[in-house]
Amino acid sequence: MRTFFPSDSCKESQLNGFNPQSWLQVERGKLSKLSSHNSSSSSIESFIKVPEPRILPNYKPVDYVEVLAQIHEELELCPLQERSSLYLLQFQVFKGLGEAKLMRRSLRKAWQKASTVHEKLVFGAWLKYEKQGEELIADLLINCDKCLQEFGPIDIASHLQTDINVAGSHETVSMSGDQVLRNVVFRIHEEKIECDRQKFAALSAPFSAMLNGSFMESLCEDIDLSENNISPSGLRIISDFSVTGSLNGVTPNLLLEILIFANKFCCERLKDACDRKLASLVASREDAVELMGYAIEENSPVLAVSCLQVFLRELPDCLNDERVVEIFSHANRQHRSIMVGLASFSLYCLLSEVAMNLDPRSDKTVCFLERLLESAETDRQRLLAFHQLGCVRLLRKEYDEAEHLFEAAVNAGHIYSIAGLARLGYIKGHKLWAYEKLNSVISSVTPLGWMYQERSLYCEGDKRWEDLEKATALDPTLSYPYMYRASSLMTKQNVEAALAEINRILGFKLALECLELRFCFFLALEDYQAALCDVQAILTLSPDYRMFEGRVAASQLHMLVREHIDNWTIADCWLQLYDRWSSVDDIGSLSVIYQMLESDAPKGVLYFRQSLLLLRLNCPEAAMRSLQLARQHAASDHERLVYEGWILYDTSHCEEGLRKAEESIQMKRSFEAFFLKAYALADSSQDSSCSSTVVSLLEDALKCPSDRLRKGQALNNLGSVYVDCGQLDLAADCYSNALKIRHTRAHQGLARVHFLKNNKTTAYEEMTKLIKKARNNASAYEKRSEYCDRELTRADLEMVTQLDPLRVYPYRYRAAVLMDSHKENEAIAELSRAIAFKADLHLLHLRAAFHEHTGDVLGALRDCRAALSVDPNDQEMLELHSRVYSHEP
Repeated sequence: MRTFFPSDSCKESQLNGFNPQSWLQVERGKLSKLSSHNSSSSSIESFIKVPEPRILPNYKPVDYVEVLAQIHEELELCPLQERSSLYLLQFQVFKGLGEAKLMRRSLRKAWQKASTVHEKLVFGAWLKYEKQGEELIADLLINCDKCLQEFGPIDIASHLQTDINVAGSHETVSMSGDQVLRNVVFRIHEEKIECDRQKFAALSAPFSAMLNGSFMESLCEDIDLSENNISPSGLRIISDFSVTGSLNGVTPNLLLEILIFANKFCCERLKDACDRKLASLVASREDAVELMGYAIEENSPVLAVSCLQVFLRELPDCLNDERVVEIFSHANRQHRSIMVGLASFSLYCLLSEVAMNLDPRSDKTVCFLERLLESAETDRQRLLAFHQLGCVRLLRKEYDEAEHLFEAAVNAGHIYSIAGLARLGYIKGHKLWAYEKLNSVISSVTPLGWMYQERSLYCEGDKRWEDLEKATALDPTLSYPYMYRASSLMTKQNVEAALAEINRILGFKLALECLELRFCFFLALEDYQAALCDVQAILTLSPDYRMFEGRVAASQLHMLVREHIDNWTIADCWLQLYDRWSSVDDIGSLSVIYQMLESDAPKGVLYFRQSLLLLRLNCPEAAMRSLQLARQHAASDHERLVYEGWILYDTSHCEEGLRKAEESIQMKRSFEAFFLKAYALADSSQDSSCSSTVVSLLEDALKCPSDRLRKGQALNNLGSVYVDCGQLDLAADCYSNALKIRHTRAHQGLARVHFLKNNKTTAYEEMTKLIKKARNNASAYEKRSEYCDRELTRADLEMVTQLDPLRVYPYRYRAAVLMDSHKENEAIAELSRAIAFKADLHLLHLRAAFHEHTGDVLGALRDCRAALSVDPNDQEMLELHSRVYSHEP
């Protein structure tokens, strides 16, 4: 998430008085070892400080599965114009779960299902905002229609059609006994403009009544229009328009004058023509700022939406322009209708999110959230707006307003907002009340991890520890419990246990705040090499990260720690990288690469290696940033083409990525170009005959110069292709050769070969070697579980869950075993344990099947619908849903 909500525990005096030199002396030896520290544990605690967990501005229903199922059902039945709003709600549910990929997919569906140009504009801009880093590679995607549709400007005028009768809308009314005059002269001060009376009368009902009705002007040849704010030039253009129906070559100022006149006299065709002509002239933010006021004042929808498009395409930068902020902040319901039609809630959802990411405490954030609340039409929309505004008011220390908002959110059905009420009670000195508030929630619903985490803040000692253990058991993704336990152990000088505790979460979740805490531990221990490793990993993930509750830049601390470390040569760095890569120490490898990038070593290849590690660590945004840097620092054109190919491949443009690889090979045969082509071809082609091509490409790659790290990967991939082709001896040779150059992961491939040769024991032993060598070995335990008997399998999978509770296979296996033993309730409970914190298709699918087996049709249908929210195209899930739906009572 981009949003950062700092802790309220960060006091102003601490902010003003912070000096990194007081935390870390530059001269060696100034910090004494923690084990021999003479100061009290309280001084250590002030150094290693864990801020309170944030009240997140997210929609977090108690039973997200039920909500996703409801949304899916509504999507099946609702009118087309309501679909985008439902996908936006689905996005908010996935955001509360931290599921970034599913969030983006819901946004894309909202954009695809948009029924109005307003929705198309808002969700297209939101997708563009979410992909800010990809704007740098827009030139690579210029030929991709999908990207052009998303990022390209919309032709607003063609989407907003007006139902105006072009001619004859106002009939001529003859005065009895008198012949209607053919022409009329309009006088503006000293100038006279002769007009065709009937053509001019046809412009609007008021003019028709004036010129042909029972008004005295109908008998006049000369009519004074001097007091109607129209210039002679403007009136001549209007006269021409009444005859030709077009506005060509008219200056913007005259168009505005005519627009105001047309609106005053209800000249709908003229007004529409001005509206569209002015809209076509909006080319910059300055234009949009100047014209939006006229568009709203004169009710000109095409112009208003054209101005809005300019603003949204410039997010987030345009929100630093006070003029733009004022337009959005002061728009009332009627103004919003002109500007964004019925998509007002969606617009202010987007603006609020961008504003919170920029500064959650700002006045503009409050204004946008207030407009969001005004735009809400359903209870679910209102509870989200109440809660988000409550979170911002809490940050701004506007406690009474925050309390009213959280109460309103709770009354609308958002139980998570009780955490906000409890926090406010605690701030006001009602600690016991806050504890009881959480107690009542825990006893009234199926408890979730955040409930125990929040309650732990309002108790001490063993009770707090017990609540945090329960929080971790229910939701192991919560960072605060690990951080609190680790910090507590450190203050008791139990160093080994403290490091083990923080390493637990870092083993499966690369959270910056956890890396920061471990950095503090190493700093206190004077283990500067380890501290340097963590701060360099932090800077790789977030170059602008600020530590110690935002008081100091991580880059500054990095500079200070470096004073305590001997500089490595490039040769030393390569040796360190080789060792850490071989031991599957991804964080350590990231640190070494960061250090190498500070030297004169070729940077393109280093940024590329960095991107590979970041993908392995499930940091796709940081990985894309590294790939773009690799492209920028490529030493040659053929190298640049390879990085461009990977960028295209990683953004789901596989064919374009393949073309880049081929262009690179034509320039120069290189390892990386052949490897890219082989990888992309193997992943994209469903044709088994392409295996021989992939083998040939990998063999070509291995003939080209490269280091052993990459050659080991190529040998490993080649072994996998041979296994898929049934050529087990060739596969074994590849894996063995990879192991000779210390590509540790090849143990897994070799184990698979042994297993396929019916040598299960040797396969188990091979995986044991990988477990002993690899620092991150949860996947190795999971794979080894396939090569042993049930008891050892169960033990290995329990270890997997301890090391990485986000891996879903162990839960599915244990649930299946329980189901085989006719323990249906326990099997469903095992799956529910994981589903509570992870929206996973396979977990929901299996639980739906279990519900179907036990005759719980409604439970099965609910899980089917929730699973189809996660992946609407899964064929097995669609079949199960169809079968269960046919049995719905």
